[in-house]
Amino acid sequence: MGFRLGRIVNAVQSLKLSSLTTNHGSSGVRRGYCAVYVGESQKKRFVIPVAYLNEPIFRDLLSQAEEEYGYNHPMGGLTIPCSDDTFIDLISRLNES
Repeated sequence: MGFRLGRIVNAVQSLKLSSLTTNHGSSGVRRGYCAVYVGESQKKRFVIPVAYLNEPIFRDLLSQAEEEYGYNHPMGGLTIPCSDDTFIDLISRLNES
């Protein structure tokens, strides 16, 4: 399996930029985006486009989150039970399509 480092770097920069520029509304997330918390021990906050929630690969992660946390997420928001690296890889794949 080959990695496209440029696309992964762009995905990471995009996620960091979204996290830094979300001063909109009371939740701090601009319209069309949602915040998710990712990580196994220490959770990191990512801001992603809402459109990603409809992607089959992302739905698999949401099913895992439902199994692990139910609807009571410990961070008060949507929590995804996977590593940061796995999540960044997923986002880079979604950016490719």
